Amino acid sequence: MAELYSADEINTLFERLPSWQQDAYSQFGKMIADEDNTYPCVPGRMGFLSGHLRYGFTCDPRSENAAEDMADLLRQYGPVSRDTGHYASMVVICETPSDLKDHTTVEQYQTLFWQMLNRVSSHDTEPWPEHISTDPHDSSWEFCFGGEPYFCFCATPAHELRASRHFPYLMFAFQPRWVFESINDNTPLGRKMKTLIRKRLAAYDAVPAHPSLMWYGQQDNLEWKQYFLPDDEQTPSKCPFMRMKQALGKLTK
Repeated sequence: MAELYSADEINTLFERLPSWQQDAYSQFGKMIADEDNTYPCVPGRMGFLSGHLRYGFTCDPRSENAAEDMADLLRQYGPVSRDTGHYASMVVICETPSDLKDHTTVEQYQTLFWQMLNRVSSHDTEPWPEHISTDPHDSSWEFCFGGEPYFCFCATPAHELRASRHFPYLMFAFQPRWVFESINDNTPLGRKMKTLIRKRLAAYDAVPAHPSLMWYGQQDNLEWKQYFLPDDEQTPSKCPFMRMKQALGKLTK
């Protein structure tokens, strides 16, 4: 079973972790806590510095075991996320062998990201939340697992221009939707944070902020478009998430 860790638990067990996990966690800390090149995601940085984040690791994301591990981590995280702190998120780092790291494009990672989310969702036994649309092209849609909606984030070794989406390993982050109850376009804090994030993105990335970046619930916002941002401004015309199609397929078998 995949283990869900707090920062304190990782620090205690650090020497016993596989070498790639030690390196991945160290690289993550250096990136998000760097004071000279401030990481743009304010909630993520605050969560790291405050000890609110939780961490997990999976094997090579091309294997089915990786999806099972990620699903297991989400099952563990959902019931405890509200106890971890206001800036809660779960960071999942995948083992990224050299053949994957050195020969995979941003577009190929994008395909792998959506394949992974679809495979993870196939392990979810809980019903979809009634208040969340099942249509990704509705502004209320969000990825859900275990009855909990999450904003998903992906970073890859292949990103170059959009440095905020670059990481030496394939990395997923799952931020519970409740975190944004006080941080959205309808709150003073949310509007202030949006301005700050945009300012930091302009300094951090070599390209302008992606046009898909908006707040959840805005009429013209589609969350899935923000999950995986390429180095350019392109976005798939249709959401690659297939949970509903998978569910229908099971019923007709």
